[in-house]
Amino acid sequence: MPRYRLTLEYDGTPFFGWQRQEDIPSVQQTIEEALFRLTGETVTVRGAGRTDTGVHALGQVAHLDLSREWPTDRIRDGLNAHLRPAPIVVLAAAPVAEDFDARFSATRRHYVYRILNRRSPPALDRDRVWHVTYPLDAEAMTVAARPLLGQHDFSTFRAAECQAKSPVKTLDQLDVLREGEEIRVLASARSFLMSQVRSMVGSLVQVGSGRWPESRMAEILAAADRTACGPLAPPHGLYLARVDY
Repeated sequence: MPRYRLTLEYDGTPFFGWQRQEDIPSVQQTIEEALFRLTGETVTVRGAGRTDTGVHALGQVAHLDLSREWPTDRIRDGLNAHLRPAPIVVLAAAPVAEDFDARFSATRRHYVYRILNRRSPPALDRDRVWHVTYPLDAEAMTVAARPLLGQHDFSTFRAAECQAKSPVKTLDQLDVLREGEEIRVLASARSFLMSQVRSMVGSLVQVGSGRWPESRMAEILAAADRTACGPLAPPHGLYLARVDY
């Protein structure tokens, strides 16, 4: 059976995450239903990352198997037609080897977290940024983020329902960049624990606001205790930006 790779962009606002769930809308289910309308086949679409409820994607990757070969332009355009009006778009479709797996073949995942740091609320980016009205010190957040780089036990930043076998992960990038009124947190790793990025961002905002000293991030990391974590950043500021293979 020929295997295809999809690169996807979506607004996670109306979905209860990527993974198919009974009686509630998910990104996976919406794509699978569009594939059925296009191909007449019941197909399972497997994603590189199981984004949570309300989380968006700029470059989610998924793979699927079809019973016969299809022109990739037809897969892309046909799926986009059948996905309307759902806020999901297929950016590209490409044939891949039979052993390609969107999740397990990935070598790095890149996330972006967007914070709008101003008094007035967003008009155009509602449900797409975390609106923080009090001033944030991006430089202090940058300093506080440094101890998290490398391989650590990230239990402090792990959701209670996380099913990963180990809390040990290797964080390759955690940058904090300010562009005018927007602060972006860029995080990259081969894989992340459930809610890890949102947990780290929520704690960094505690530093940026002046509530915590810069040294607090290293302390709560070493604690390996979920109760030491700051408030969880809301899902609507988070984007799965890219997946490397």
